[in-house]
Amino acid sequence: MNRDAVAKISVRGLKKSFDRKTVLTGLDIDCAVGESLVIIGGSGTGKSVLVKCILGLLRPEAGSIRIDGVETVGVSAGARERLMHKMGMLFQGGALFDSLKVWENVAFGLTAGRSVEREAAREIALAKLAAVGLGREVGELFPAELSGGMQKRVALARAIAAEPEMIFFDEPTTGLDPIMADVINNLIQKCVRELGATAVSITHDLVSARKIADRIAMLHKGLIIWEGPTAEIDRSGNPFVDQFVNGRAEGPIEMEIRAL
Repeated sequence: MNRDAVAKISVRGLKKSFDRKTVLTGLDIDCAVGESLVIIGGSGTGKSVLVKCILGLLRPEAGSIRIDGVETVGVSAGARERLMHKMGMLFQGGALFDSLKVWENVAFGLTAGRSVEREAAREIALAKLAAVGLGREVGELFPAELSGGMQKRVALARAIAAEPEMIFFDEPTTGLDPIMADVINNLIQKCVRELGATAVSITHDLVSARKIADRIAMLHKGLIIWEGPTAEIDRSGNPFVDQFVNGRAEGPIEMEIRAL
């Protein structure tokens, strides 16, 4: 990104601990307006914690999180609510409400968070379902009646329902077969592009990362240890990134596991 421009999301010195376990140890990362940033790393490295801090679901012990140049750590409840209206989220497991119809799931943020009239929200929800390749009839079903891939598409429709400025994707292809994972990756690309949204995704799926990312960053031991354009990840020159990308058991990450 142009370092003279104001980043859409700018994180500096972020620290977050749980009891005696420090997860983020002074993390820095930027995401430019309209950029698709993918954060990779092994399980337990702090990827989800980072996103939850940006969303305001967790409060860090130290550091700064700026959205459009404005500090968001410690803001009032009203300011946080206004900020959340800029954001959409696709959760790892879909997180659909079992007791609500599909269209009600998609429209939930509109009816509960923005006081959109029910019928108007329903039409928006059906339009967003169409955008992810699902017919109007699917809107009348319940989540339990859908396949895993369809549930993921419904979750994506919900994430884009309010046409947010920023969308966060938490392991968007986990649990899907390779073909359905590619369908979801294509839909993410399409929806983000059409909205002109800024996207932050976290994943350990390198196929997905290569497809949806403009830029990739690797998180390890609470810090971003490498970041660069997607095309450069295979020649990063970083032994941690090289081990992760090639899926090798031997390497610096394994040596740290042995030491525990």
